Amino acid sequence: MRDAARRARAALAAALVGAGLIAGLTGCTVGGSGAAWSGGKPRSPREAIRVVPEDGARGVRADSRVEVTVADGRLERVTVVRVEDAEQQEVEGRISADGRSWEPQGGGPLQLAAKYSVDAVAVDGRGHRSARHTSFTTDVPQHRFIGYFKPENRSTVGTGMIVSFSFNRAVADRAAVERAIRVSSEPPVEVAGHWFGNQRLDFRPREYWTPGTGVSIDLRLRDVEAAPGVYGIQQKTVGFTVGRSQVSTVDAEAHTMEVRRDGRVLAKVPVSAGAPKTTTYNGKMVVTELYDVTRMDGRTVGFGGEYDIPDVPHAMRLTASGTFLHGNYWAPSDTFGTVNTSHGCIGLRDEKGGSPDAPAGWFFDRTLIGDVVEVVNSHDRKVAPDNGLGGWNMDWNRWKAGSALS
Repeated sequence: MRDAARRARAALAAALVGAGLIAGLTGCTVGGSGAAWSGGKPRSPREAIRVVPEDGARGVRADSRVEVTVADGRLERVTVVRVEDAEQQEVEGRISADGRSWEPQGGGPLQLAAKYSVDAVAVDGRGHRSARHTSFTTDVPQHRFIGYFKPENRSTVGTGMIVSFSFNRAVADRAAVERAIRVSSEPPVEVAGHWFGNQRLDFRPREYWTPGTGVSIDLRLRDVEAAPGVYGIQQKTVGFTVGRSQVSTVDAEAHTMEVRRDGRVLAKVPVSAGAPKTTTYNGKMVVTELYDVTRMDGRTVGFGGEYDIPDVPHAMRLTASGTFLHGNYWAPSDTFGTVNTSHGCIGLRDEKGGSPDAPAGWFFDRTLIGDVVEVVNSHDRKVAPDNGLGGWNMDWNRWKAGSALS
């Protein structure tokens, strides 16, 4: 679901690029908070599931404490993960006996120069389930810079995965930084970097990765001067494996999605894409996040109160601006395959709470981070290359021209 006024908000969209949220406003988004219910009405985002530190906080002190609380109801699940140089480690913690709060158990202070993510699911007294996803980064020592990157170390990803670095400080000497990062593969293919502004550097091959490819990322950023007096601290090698190929094509006019696994048609399922006034982007998009349940609130992107759904099941993020492919239990079943009704997202039939047997659950269970979803025949522009991992929408010559080493 997307903000119908997104074109008038181009300046804001550009600002989101620098924040790592990347261009193009959309209303179908994970609101930075979940929703709780009181007297039949949803609570405000900050009242629903409260997380400390705040979502998007930067430079968080190492002695800060992570806290997750609910105003009413109880927490069902809380997962706090530290990501340091693409290594993930879950932070130990427990939910209190009354279910109202979560707090870490032991483990000492937060780590410096690390990114933390918090995922919480809560249920209120009426059985309404809500979810919240937040993230924050801890302080990086003065005069140092770090690159937060994806995918995760030792992960298995789809063939459309793009290696993406987000730097905590502006990079003045892009060539020096790009030269200190080597992305190689087995079997070998040419891999090139492309800068989006001065804080984001992505790497990809000419075509999608071949299934079974092993990819290595060699970081030699320690003591590299990115800007006058600002030096890197990372020195390590990480990697990931490319799994099977899965490319799904959404035809917005035909209201269908054809799922191809290793070149063979696995299924064709009915969908509902963006309505005429809130169309879905055309182009190639890459799955970057998977949520079994999440909240989508139009107010988080200036769409007003047109929708606020606290328990959207089987949600797969396609763009950083908020385009999702997700389960939909609130629309009549004959919507799918016949009419486009969303605010820009792609909806698959589902049941409340999410059913593994419904089309959305079936697709979710067969999806990897890095899988490609391409939308065709939508009455909208092509998704921007810097909106999520949209770099496949740029031809190879133009991609290589964005390298500081070209």
